[in-house]
Amino acid sequence: MGQLGLLLGFLAGFGFASADQPITMTILHTNDLHAHVEGAVISKVGYGGYARQATLIKRFRATDPNVLLLSAGDTFQGTMFFNVYDGLADVAMLNTMGYQAACLGNHEFDKGPVTLANFVKAADFPIVCANLDFSTEPALKGLVEPSTVLTVGGEKVGIVGAITPDVVNISSPGPNVKLLELTSSVQMSVDELRRTGINKIIVVSHVGYDDEQDLVRHLHGVQLLVGGHSHTPLGTPPLPGWPKAVGPYPTLVKNADGQDAYVVQSWEWGKVLGRFKVSFDGAGHVVRVFDAKPIVIDKSIPEDPVVKSEITAFEKPMLAQINAAIGETSVEIGRGGPESLMADVIADSMLDATRQAGAVAAFVNSGGVRSDLQPGKITYGQAISVQPFNNTLTVLTLSGDELKRALEEGVAKEGKMGGLLNPSRDTSYRLDMSQPPGSRVSNVVVDGQPLDPAKSYAICFLNFTSNGGDAHDVLKNSSGKRLDTGLLDIDALIAYIKKNSPLAPKPEGRLNRPSGGEG
Repeated sequence: MGQLGLLLGFLAGFGFASADQPITMTILHTNDLHAHVEGAVISKVGYGGYARQATLIKRFRATDPNVLLLSAGDTFQGTMFFNVYDGLADVAMLNTMGYQAACLGNHEFDKGPVTLANFVKAADFPIVCANLDFSTEPALKGLVEPSTVLTVGGEKVGIVGAITPDVVNISSPGPNVKLLELTSSVQMSVDELRRTGINKIIVVSHVGYDDEQDLVRHLHGVQLLVGGHSHTPLGTPPLPGWPKAVGPYPTLVKNADGQDAYVVQSWEWGKVLGRFKVSFDGAGHVVRVFDAKPIVIDKSIPEDPVVKSEITAFEKPMLAQINAAIGETSVEIGRGGPESLMADVIADSMLDATRQAGAVAAFVNSGGVRSDLQPGKITYGQAISVQPFNNTLTVLTLSGDELKRALEEGVAKEGKMGGLLNPSRDTSYRLDMSQPPGSRVSNVVVDGQPLDPAKSYAICFLNFTSNGGDAHDVLKNSSGKRLDTGLLDIDALIAYIKKNSPLAPKPEGRLNRPSGGEG
């Protein structure tokens, strides 16, 4: 064996590895799948779907020697597959596809720690999060660690998880899950890995594109971040109905060591599969990123028969309800744009459902509007995709001054969180983002009349928002009457669609912005 071989063998017996070797890996990644097991339709073209995603993953595993498959969170919420199976259908298929690690998304907490614990226990892969402390939450203690170590091509790779600090405002982690400071928590986990000899480290993050770039800039020893949360299209092609790419794939920044570092996301709902190759040197430094491209998942990619059979099995109990027609729309009802027509419909459905309880207006937070409706038949399954959270409708009695401050609070979060409040019919306001905070909302009209700061108004909100979700502290701390009607948002939406079919909403200027766009 020789003296060197004897020495290396002796050291290995004490847990010491030989020097790390250079390696090239292929990183495959998704984020914000939101239970879109069967994909989504954009401009009458189908994209995504777990069965087609599985085919792509198999192809790359067959052609690339060192593949690492990662999820950047938010597998939960968005379709009936989640409403029926609480994420267990999704995790069964993620297991089949061979995911190797994932971070938590905020929506993983939507049904509380116990539902999340069942998901984590069912996963064949580790789920990591460095900036949450689970030590006093019995359901999750010991299930989610800050980091994990994977072996790829004989080399050790550290995976550190991160979640948006907004999770405490936009989901339901409960009182026992403690939020830790983001940057220091991630850095601590990176440093612990490096102390054990792990020098190839990837942060898998559900923090959002802008904040993820900022996070990397403040981290030492990190050159790769696989992200999510903001549903950001990076490097995506200009296909019909697709949003314009926000940035390049990957996005290059400098880390705290002055090194080149790379941030990626793969938009949303599995419409694309993120893919890039990365070469590490023996010291764990990234020396090259190449063949980087989000792969469009369209119908040219055949469905994997194994995953397709799983979908069929999970779908059988759901089919009759999923495909039941509840109405139709004569126009496309989009969730985006200066005035969201989908938000208009939802807010109107909330108002109709709570008029008897005294509501004179309703507001839906923009983050609660989860999908569009295409022209034609509307099914129960499509309605669930629009309103997947099973929120109840709450009627708050607010002064005009409180309502104005609540609207300002929502405007302050526009573009970062889902707190912007979209009004029901006959209610509107002017939004001017060029004005200083606290002065961006004006010309408020409620139920056809100018807002009176001293008058009391009964206003319907989702219980999520009325309880302070999306950082709506004014609503959370309001002192007036609070009536939780027990009515579900999805039931209100279905009743509205049935009553008003065929739908044909059009912009009404409910959110009146200055000329020039978004303000």
